[in-house]
Amino acid sequence: MNIKIADLMAKQVITSQPHHTIDHVRKIMQRNHISAVPIVNPDNEPLGIVTSSDLGKGLKGNTPVSSILQPHVYQVPAYNDISVAAKVMIKNHIHHLVVTHEGSIVGIISSFDLLHLIDKHRFTMNNPPEEGRKSKRNLK
Repeated sequence: MNIKIADLMAKQVITSQPHHTIDHVRKIMQRNHISAVPIVNPDNEPLGIVTSSDLGKGLKGNTPVSSILQPHVYQVPAYNDISVAAKVMIKNHIHHLVVTHEGSIVGIISSFDLLHLIDKHRFTMNNPPEEGRKSKRNLK
C-alpha cells in the first residue's frame, strides 16, 4: 500500500483561534460532528489542537481555548506515507494529527481515518500462522 496522508486526510479543516472560548469550540464540534479543532494564528499556522476529551474536563465555558492548548502540535506533511502518521499517533498516544504543507494547515487525519482504510482494504496478514502450527503464545 503506497497511500499518502493527503489521500486520506480530511481536507476541509474547521479551525479556531486562541481567543475563542471553550463553549465556542464545543459548539463548532457539535454542529460539524467532529472531535478535534486545530487552533491557528492569523497566518493559519497551527498553535495547538483541542479535542472533545479536552473539553470534558469540567472547564468553564467562557475560558479561552488558549488556556488548554498543549505546548506541542503534532504535525505531519501531506506528502508523507500514511505509515508515518500511524507511527506518530502510536508513539505519542494521540488520535489526531494536523497535516501541513509549507507551514499551513491543509488537513487533519485521525486514527479513525486509518481504521477506515484498513476496513476498506480488508486487511490481511502477510504471513498468517499455518494451520496446525503452534505459536509461541499457545505453547505451555
